[in-house]
Amino acid sequence: MTPNELILYVLLIVAVSFVMTMLALIDQLKKDFPTPKEKFVWHLVAIVPVIGWLCYFALGAKKGTRKKFDSK
Repeated sequence: MTPNELILYVLLIVAVSFVMTMLALIDQLKKDFPTPKEKFVWHLVAIVPVIGWLCYFALGAKKGTRKKFDSK
């Protein structure tokens, strides 16, 4: 593996991790959790690089309920 290939793989992993972290944070903002403290804790978990979004989508995404918006 050449140094250029290694850099490409690292950048790909960083990009995927960044996108998944953003999706986890957006999903969290769109949901109501039982308490504000629980929502804050899941926010902190979601911003941990690489494993944070994995934990959130595996465990935390099921805890919240979708917010209902009135469309008048």
